[in-house]
Amino acid sequence: MTCASCSNAITHALSELPNVSEVAVNLLGNSATLVVSAPEVVPTVVSTIEDIGYEAEVVSVEPIQIAPPARTASTSREHDGRHRVELSVDGMTCASCSNTVTSLLSDIPGVSEVVVNLLGKSATAVVESRDLVPQLVETINDAGYEAEVVSLRSLEASETHPVEHAGPRTVSLRVHGMFCPHCPGKIMASLKNFGSDIEIQKPLTSHSDPILTMTYTPAPPTLNIRSIIRAIERASDEKAPFTATIHKPLSLEDRARYMQRREQRNLLLRLVFSVVVAIPTFIIGIVFMSLVPSGNATRMWFEEPIWSGNASRAEWALFILATPIMFYSAGMFHRRCLKELYALWRRGSRVPVWKRFVRFGSMNMLVSTGVTVAYFASIALLALAASQSPSTSGHGDTTTYFDSVVFLTMFLLAGRFLEAYSKGRTADAITALGKLRPTSALLVVPATASQSNSELSRSTSSNTDAYHRDIEKGDAASAEEHNYASKPGTKVERIDAELLEVGDIVRVLNGASPPADGTIVAGDGGAFDESSLTGESRLVKKQVGDKVFLGTINKAGVVDIRVDEIGGQTMLDHVVKVVREGQTRRAPIERLADLITGYFVPVVTLLAIITWVVWLGLGFGGALPPDYLDIEAGGWAVWSLEFAIAVFVVACPCGIGLAAPTALLVGSGLAAKYGILARGGGEAFQEAAQLDIIVFDKTGTLTEGGDPKVTDADVVGDAADELGLSKENVLGIAMEIEEASSHPLATAIRGYCEQNGAASHTVSSVEEIPGRGLKAFFSPLGCTAIIGNEAWMEEHQARVDGRLAGLLHTWKNDGKSVVLLAAQRQTADSSANFSVLAVFAVADPVRPEAKKVISKLQQQGLGTWMISGDNAMTAKAVAKSVGIPETNVIAEVLPHQKAEKVQWLQQVGMKRPQRGLARLFGRSRLNDRCIVAMVGDGINDAPALTAADVGIAIGSGSDVAISSASFILVSSNLKSLLTLSDLSRTVFNRVKFNFFWASIYNIIALPIAAGVIYPAGHARLPPVWASLAMALS
Repeated sequence: MTCASCSNAITHALSELPNVSEVAVNLLGNSATLVVSAPEVVPTVVSTIEDIGYEAEVVSVEPIQIAPPARTASTSREHDGRHRVELSVDGMTCASCSNTVTSLLSDIPGVSEVVVNLLGKSATAVVESRDLVPQLVETINDAGYEAEVVSLRSLEASETHPVEHAGPRTVSLRVHGMFCPHCPGKIMASLKNFGSDIEIQKPLTSHSDPILTMTYTPAPPTLNIRSIIRAIERASDEKAPFTATIHKPLSLEDRARYMQRREQRNLLLRLVFSVVVAIPTFIIGIVFMSLVPSGNATRMWFEEPIWSGNASRAEWALFILATPIMFYSAGMFHRRCLKELYALWRRGSRVPVWKRFVRFGSMNMLVSTGVTVAYFASIALLALAASQSPSTSGHGDTTTYFDSVVFLTMFLLAGRFLEAYSKGRTADAITALGKLRPTSALLVVPATASQSNSELSRSTSSNTDAYHRDIEKGDAASAEEHNYASKPGTKVERIDAELLEVGDIVRVLNGASPPADGTIVAGDGGAFDESSLTGESRLVKKQVGDKVFLGTINKAGVVDIRVDEIGGQTMLDHVVKVVREGQTRRAPIERLADLITGYFVPVVTLLAIITWVVWLGLGFGGALPPDYLDIEAGGWAVWSLEFAIAVFVVACPCGIGLAAPTALLVGSGLAAKYGILARGGGEAFQEAAQLDIIVFDKTGTLTEGGDPKVTDADVVGDAADELGLSKENVLGIAMEIEEASSHPLATAIRGYCEQNGAASHTVSSVEEIPGRGLKAFFSPLGCTAIIGNEAWMEEHQARVDGRLAGLLHTWKNDGKSVVLLAAQRQTADSSANFSVLAVFAVADPVRPEAKKVISKLQQQGLGTWMISGDNAMTAKAVAKSVGIPETNVIAEVLPHQKAEKVQWLQQVGMKRPQRGLARLFGRSRLNDRCIVAMVGDGINDAPALTAADVGIAIGSGSDVAISSASFILVSSNLKSLLTLSDLSRTVFNRVKFNFFWASIYNIIALPIAAGVIYPAGHARLPPVWASLAMALS
């Protein structure tokens, strides 16, 4: 894939396949992802891509979600349900290619949500059945591209059954050292010793296929990946030992880099050959035919007719030079052009006939057509000259375009090579994040296990040997590894990081990165640089019990950590996944590019034909002066043809197709660098660039929310005495009820009660009402208790006397949240009132950066609002402290009401005023409503995050909030909002500038190539210089 046309072609091809949907083709990443109903569809997807002229290879096929436990039902559901398939698509070069793929895939019944990524050389789609995957591949292959399934994930299973991180683990091993048919049997026999603890997914059946795949549940120390590898290695002979290593298929990013390097290499070889041929072509066709005097002996020798008729020696030489250029250097353009035409007109194509005439081709077709017309027109002229009688002057005919074929191809290849090199150099956040993974780990093991661990694969053993040699030489770091142990009787062993299991203890030295996510269990404490994940430059202090993450760097003392997450479940893996998904989500402005590039080639083809016909008609009709005809042979037909060739060659849809993807790819990479994950991709960037209002949740967003404290409490003695409850009993009731809630306020009250001697009680039942509070029945005490906000008390007619009302008023004025506890004695008369037993004031400190961030956003013209479920007085006090006007505070709302308020703001909110040039040139938006962003962190914010145009989740928030967001602030620092605001506007402005430049180039270049300025002094753009202009564009 070389341009947006390629990625669109693949998207279209895959979308046509039945049971394929959600196709996403990534041009820069040379990949595609899509959803299929069953894995059996995957070969069809690959063949579809290959049929349209590209090369595709399956990277991975995965169920989208984990199915229920029952194996039979799981298999059936996974086979029949909706799937998301991801494809790697090779051969896309421009926007026309991606449009073609998009169109082909979208036309397949059962395929939806097709997304083709031209830069990522990938495509994704959703299919109704995995049986459609082979058809997707076949459709893309039929269109001349090469497709391969990367992953296939089921969409049917429920998200409520997450993967247990310490549960079953599926791994693939590559076994080295097998040399005969008996070797696989030895290895499989060695694994039988583990019994049913290991389930073989792909056995070893031949020594030529060394990949073994299995599933097991780690049970250290007897069963883990290291013990499995040891069992395999012990099955070998000493003379021919087996070695096993973790086998991981190439990632999409690795495959994209490979494709880009291969494309650059192919282009460079053809470019070098073209340059070599261009040197004699320039000497013969330009120097001796135009620059030296006509009486020069060498020029006269080249002008002599030879072999046949009036064809000069120079023309035959140029024909010989141009022919390998035509069929080798330009051959890649011709092959792709023919595959595109075949895919369009093949039998069984679902594209309507009329549509085949108005949407076809790519940059390959334009280049191929221009070069082909110039070459075969020159052959026709050469044949015409060869059939004529030799000239009496002794000079042959010299009017051909063979030199143009050489220079044209050379400049086109140079432009294509520069484009491929630029795309390969585009910042890739995923590649940068992947480099953060350490390759080895220091495993803390019992002294008796050290020897057995050293028997692992040779790569691991070599690392261990080097480690021991370092100790013998007195290497300081190695000595530190050796001497520092979490407990007596342990040693340190350096192993491959991929051989770690959940629960392993590993040592992290000063300056090293944890090999996995984990919890510090021993050491003097550390300070970790987490800037690679969060963008926060300040060191984060850690102590025993704190979490540390893969990709961060220990900047202090040595620590031991317990591995908690491995194999795709680490924070770094989640970041990579979010960034990758975001890059497949396209901005609305990209659809405009798809529309333009889809019709670009037909329009240019029509324009070239019209140009030739008009000039030809004017010439034969006598409307042109005789001095216009400045060629020696061929007449008006050949003279007019030169304008048409220039039109074909100068046109360039690549800039239009790459305008948005390149800017958005760089933007998502920069965002990740500063701790912002663009989960919503291009669409989120475009919406964020046009924001009018930002709405903040209070608790956990404007306030720190992580560890609120009870600052004031009052137990109402009279009410407690009436119910026969002591202070300890009252606090015990509050503590037991709050055990049922994970809300930060509940955590604070629970901690306060524990510290103040709360009595233990048995609660019979607890009911939680979102946005209100909890209700519980204590059968031993014979009472029903409620705890929550004032509205919850009013619903149960719990009266607040004047003293308590004054106390609550004071606390709320100080910006504190208030929680009330009331109880009702269970008697024969169920109409007994609830009595308030205690009131609590919980303080949640405002984030220190909140006021400055709010001020900066207001200076940018953004409206700032706050939505909270807390009481109005507390909410307004917090809003006042951070600079949000009291009129912009919406308080005492339930979770579902937050979404309704966001929708209300979208309709009635004030739009941001236009400033500077935007006031003069800014166009009106498609809709009249406000663009609203919601910033939140909790489960109760998820509906509002979904309802907002841009949902922004605080990274420390709940998984539900994060899954509902367009952007995720990993650092949980509100300053990231300023970065996001600036970056989104910069990215979107860059996209518009790219579109402007690409459009202006074509708007100016095409008329000039067509000859509109020729009457002014016979100024024209010859095909050679047209190709140079296209290359430089």
